[in-house]
Amino acid sequence: MSLDEMRASSARADSPLTAAILAGRWIRSAATDDEHGRRWQANPDIRGASAVTAEPWSLYSGAAGVVLFFLELAAATGHEAYLEDARAGARRLATTWREQDDLSLYHGLTGVMVALMEAGWTLGEPEFESEAAAIADFIVQRGRGGGDGVTWSRDPAQRGEGGIILGLLRAATHLGTPAYEEAAVEAGRRIAQLPVPGHRFGDCADLPVDAVTPGFLAGTAGTAFLLARLYGVTGDKQFLNAARSGAAFVREVSVVTGACAVVPHHVPHARSLHYLGFCSGSAGVARMFYELHRVTGDAGDLEWVERLARGIVRSGAPRRRTEGYWNVACQCCGAAGVIELFVGLWAATGDSSHLEYARTLAADLIGRATDPNGQGYRWYQAYRRLRPGEVTADTGYMVGAAGIGAALLHLDAAGQPKQARRIILLPDNPFPAIPLPPPATAGEV
Repeated sequence: MSLDEMRASSARADSPLTAAILAGRWIRSAATDDEHGRRWQANPDIRGASAVTAEPWSLYSGAAGVVLFFLELAAATGHEAYLEDARAGARRLATTWREQDDLSLYHGLTGVMVALMEAGWTLGEPEFESEAAAIADFIVQRGRGGGDGVTWSRDPAQRGEGGIILGLLRAATHLGTPAYEEAAVEAGRRIAQLPVPGHRFGDCADLPVDAVTPGFLAGTAGTAFLLARLYGVTGDKQFLNAARSGAAFVREVSVVTGACAVVPHHVPHARSLHYLGFCSGSAGVARMFYELHRVTGDAGDLEWVERLARGIVRSGAPRRRTEGYWNVACQCCGAAGVIELFVGLWAATGDSSHLEYARTLAADLIGRATDPNGQGYRWYQAYRRLRPGEVTADTGYMVGAAGIGAALLHLDAAGQPKQARRIILLPDNPFPAIPLPPPATAGEV
């Protein structure tokens, strides 16, 4: 069967909740149990290998992200079976995390720690939170092991130390352990002293070694977000000044047209390549400006969030495909990550146009789902922009159906103000965890 024959009809009118349930059905079909618990194949489809390297524990493409999705699906539907899925996955994470060496948020132990904290709290099983604390202790110990302050990788971006620090801040609050915050702040002070832009993509085969990236996951915006978060935690102006420096660099390299703005993927080589998604585009950069607004109250920062949002709308997405918004559906660089921005921005401002645009994005995304064998929804996508012929469908959170399903659940929650529920947001998401707008504007929806 060809890919064209497997494409879903754009006229599909499933609700976001129904589509998320069907995504869960497909993910469940990929489950494998052993004596330790449950994991899920990254890509169970016969069409080919996973879009990413196998990471059975990770938040990005492995069990940690799938656990979070099933916790949210249970909250949205009230079905206990999804809690059992999450419990089985968390059990395996809790018993096997010591086999993992990567410490990062999206690809390593910090993400596992976040998943176990959420599972322990939701399921009422303290052993999961105990294992999360053991992971946090291990991360802090590793950070102090080099004898040069607290440091892990010397990569300040979210994909490196930035994500670890955000995870430790979450753990300090969730687990009530000030030592985790102390280690996070200490590591952050070194990052605050770095020059802007402070990060290069030198180890990325697809980019020049001197490329400077203003984006979120591996660039300046994500580092500035971290520094703004640390300012909010400590009140130390050193962090705010460094965050402002990063934000100024991002504004300097952005393309502003009237009330709209877009951000180049990397400079100086690709000033005209403007991603829209989370990892390297507007949806991620907007998080940095909103975090600055959240901790300072500066209206200028919120205006930049709105400029970036208007830039996405002006691009013609979702109907128009561009270099920065290609055949990709996932949280990392695709439609799901953009939905997260607009749901969050509506919850923060009450502007109903943001929620309506999120619904437009979701309708297109749902219409692109496929179900060729009756086992549930999956999304075929060209995860890597530079390899358009490499089309896969994955189960994971940042790269596949679990994250797409989570974005749809967040949109579903936003549409039910009389049945408010907490949603699970990752440590680098600054928007409200209960997606309801300010009371003065809630009636507009």
